[in-house]
Amino acid sequence: MFGNWKYIFKNIWFVLPFAILPGAFLALSLDYTAIRETVKAFFTGDPSIGFIQLFRAWSLIRVDSWVGALIGAGAYISVSVCTALMLSLVEKHMRIGKRTLSGAFSQLGNNLFTALGVTLLYLFLYEAWAVVTAAIQYAVGGIVDNATGVYLISVAAYLVLGGVLFYCSTIFYLWLPCLQHTGFHGYEALRYSYQLMINVRGRLFFSLAGGFIGACALFGVFAVYLPRPLFYAAAFLVCVWLYLSFCIRMETFYFATDKLDREDLIRSYREL
Repeated sequence: MFGNWKYIFKNIWFVLPFAILPGAFLALSLDYTAIRETVKAFFTGDPSIGFIQLFRAWSLIRVDSWVGALIGAGAYISVSVCTALMLSLVEKHMRIGKRTLSGAFSQLGNNLFTALGVTLLYLFLYEAWAVVTAAIQYAVGGIVDNATGVYLISVAAYLVLGGVLFYCSTIFYLWLPCLQHTGFHGYEALRYSYQLMINVRGRLFFSLAGGFIGACALFGVFAVYLPRPLFYAAAFLVCVWLYLSFCIRMETFYFATDKLDREDLIRSYREL
């Protein structure tokens, strides 16, 4: 469950450069004003908070300005490109034990379109979750006039809908490494990745949930207690860690479930 953390700590300077742009764009995709106002209203049980503000607080698509739209496009492109590059190098490191940058761009043509498609799928899942979550919390704030009731029902809705999001994420989670490693077509790779995932679904579910809930809590605290510049600086660090954890976990879970030897651990290449 924590194999991705061990890999990140051990190889931080190898993978960190690929997380700088995604981390920066993801942090800038957060709407500081909406998050700040939503958290304050939430803890006072304020039923007057609007749907658009709730959606802006949860969404990664900035709808407040054209600059926000450009940031969203930058986040999508940077995440896709950096994921395709980083996973190809991490796979090579785990397969042959060599931690080098050679060959990254030679595989980009094969991996980029796959990464673009899978990233778009995750973005769609998350934004659909953000719309539904914002709508339910808005309805709760309009119907329930008790602050405690608003608090309890909103948290329950967040956890239930979050569970649906994490469950859907587990279905597709190993699809990208399967597409990159096996050469299967889309549907065959999805079926194979689903078979691999079934035995680790529980661990994967709680791993995804823990990281997401922890990040949301941190973003809320940052927005309330930090000024805007410090908020984005702190959010950048959290987004870098989330991005690395999410991507590296794909590889560690794939190698574990497919029962592949990891040469970065056993280092049998040194005997050659």
